[in-house]
Amino acid sequence: MDMPRIESVTPASNMTLAIKWKGGAESSANLVGWIATGGELLAPLKSPDVWKTAVVTDYGATVEWAGEDLAIDAYHLFQIAEDQRDFNAEDLRKWQEEIGLSNNEAADFLGVTLRTWKNYRAGAPVSHAVKMLLRASQRDPLLMHAHYRPRQNGRPKAA
Repeated sequence: MDMPRIESVTPASNMTLAIKWKGGAESSANLVGWIATGGELLAPLKSPDVWKTAVVTDYGATVEWAGEDLAIDAYHLFQIAEDQRDFNAEDLRKWQEEIGLSNNEAADFLGVTLRTWKNYRAGAPVSHAVKMLLRASQRDPLLMHAHYRPRQNGRPKAA
């Protein structure tokens, strides 16, 4: 993936940035979790007066706010926005095809019933926990290596 570059940002009152990326794509990123886990360093961003000072710097590589060391790089901002993006039935289909899992294997990997998996594939809302796991497994193939268990054909062997 090429390094994402930011064209512009518009800060919203709920610690969300509306982002226009170079190349035309648009997204939003709610940064409340990032700020909440950033300790004293990011605490000034809780102030509406500081929050609204967001500007794009470094030729689109970062967003900075007035104050000391208040910045987020484009890569991490892109990752947060992508992780928060909805995961719809088409995204599920692509994920399943890329990994090469059967419906049963996908359900097993995610810890949901086959019926729930099929409902997701048909367009039912995907749970927040499943979205996080799907995104994480796309980013880190080691999750699949550690937790995927292929289904075996036929009946289980007698004990």
